[in-house]
Amino acid sequence: MAEASQILLPESFQGGRGDFTDQIWLIWELIKAPLIVPVLRLMVYISLTMSLMLFFERLYMGIVIILVKLFWKKPEKRYNYEPIQDDLELGSSNFPHVLIQIPMFNEREVYKISIGAACGLSWPADRLVIQVLDDSTDPVIKQMVEQECLRWASKGINITYQIRETRGGYKAGALKEGLKRSYVKHCEYVAIFDADFRPEPDYLRRAIPFLVHNSDIALVQARWRFVNADECLLTRMQEMSLDYHFTVEQEVGSATHAFFGFNGTAGVWRIAAINEAGGWKDRTTVEDMDLAVRASLRGWKFVYLGDLQVKSELPSTFKAFRFQQHRWSCGPANLFRKMVMEIVRNKKVKFWKKVYVIYSFFFVRKIIAHMVTFFFYCVVLPLTILVPEVYVPIWGAVYIPSIITILNSVGTPRSIHLLFYWILFENVMSLHRTKATLIGLFEAGRANEWVVTEKLGDALKNKAAADAAKLKANAKVPKIRLRCKLGDRINTLELGFAAFLFLCGCYDFVHGKNCYFVYLFLQTFSFLITGIGYVGTIIPSS
Repeated sequence: MAEASQILLPESFQGGRGDFTDQIWLIWELIKAPLIVPVLRLMVYISLTMSLMLFFERLYMGIVIILVKLFWKKPEKRYNYEPIQDDLELGSSNFPHVLIQIPMFNEREVYKISIGAACGLSWPADRLVIQVLDDSTDPVIKQMVEQECLRWASKGINITYQIRETRGGYKAGALKEGLKRSYVKHCEYVAIFDADFRPEPDYLRRAIPFLVHNSDIALVQARWRFVNADECLLTRMQEMSLDYHFTVEQEVGSATHAFFGFNGTAGVWRIAAINEAGGWKDRTTVEDMDLAVRASLRGWKFVYLGDLQVKSELPSTFKAFRFQQHRWSCGPANLFRKMVMEIVRNKKVKFWKKVYVIYSFFFVRKIIAHMVTFFFYCVVLPLTILVPEVYVPIWGAVYIPSIITILNSVGTPRSIHLLFYWILFENVMSLHRTKATLIGLFEAGRANEWVVTEKLGDALKNKAAADAAKLKANAKVPKIRLRCKLGDRINTLELGFAAFLFLCGCYDFVHGKNCYFVYLFLQTFSFLITGIGYVGTIIPSS
């Protein structure tokens, strides 16, 4: 046995004669060729395959959106569309009954905005029912919301304040409970607005005719427009991502397959379609997408109106944004796990639509897009620097991601100068999205975690205005203390990756030949800034 060990291990490694660092290096050299290199090479092949899948998906959507803009007819031309006109003789009888649902949860800063916008919709009062579904746990906020509803009711608006004993099912449970009320049974359509959404007065007049004159349409989805996009760099980054989603993804899905994911708000549903699809379900954190897929599998069509825009608010704190992204990444992956075989076995939709839903809508956009960004550019590529035997072709490391990035930028031309920052930030967020995607796919512990996205409304502006007024009046303004709790500000996962990328960058600077250290140091800085909590709005406390 002693002779065998002398044959297998170098002499300097036996008996601990070398120092600890030398021994670690020898172990690395022993396992690198037979284990590390093949595994890392396989990871490179997988990453390149995923990159190509994402590239061709983006290229396909880019080509389609160009064709849509140049040659496709607008929705008003593709479908039967005729505005509903006021008629002095018929009165309001030619207008269908519409239900407005506004789900809320402790929305202190924005509840007045959505309620006021809903009450200001241009629609006959006797044909409109506004339902405020308040799941708030704060009794003070509940009282404030109820008083606001009573205030509008005193003006002749048909508005009801609805509460539940428990928050079972979260938003899906509230919407489902709201549809059970006897006073909404005569309603044909339901429009849903989250608490920070503020539709224009003509919203229903532009959306409802599609449903009235086309019996096969179940959903009309409007585009989101962000009132606080310029608040900070975090909101600008979000605007770039979401503008691509609405400008390209939703438009392509609507034009080619009359299918896309319901965005959960700023949309009008045919209530009969909701019921036929099985109603609202709370089995995932994306109840909106769940309903859309089930309705589509029953043959219903969706229409996306890019020129019908509803103002809304982006989360401006990193904590709120991170929770939102967890829900938006985990939910679709979990839904894919639950529905993929149901989609395959469905006999009501065409084969190519099944391919589109399974491959394009779910697999590439909701799973591959998150995972390739993180694994390739934050894990695999840095590791290849430490293992020079593994080669990453320049087309995979530079050309393909550059083209994908350019294609992603078409949604927000005004932010083209922020494209480089957006890339680095998206790589940071891919860490959380990948983690959430895996949790959803394997239905791990946080698969059904639901944290309502915090909305600030005009709270910070109002505070700043009040402080300015006090200064003008020579009053004493209390000093603002920033929340500095370690748990609130420090993100250890990001700091860990910052350290890893920094070490890889240093190694590449000394030994590398591809100048990857430039990217690695910049990406390190992005992870570091996020890790110490200097991203987005920092909420002051007095």
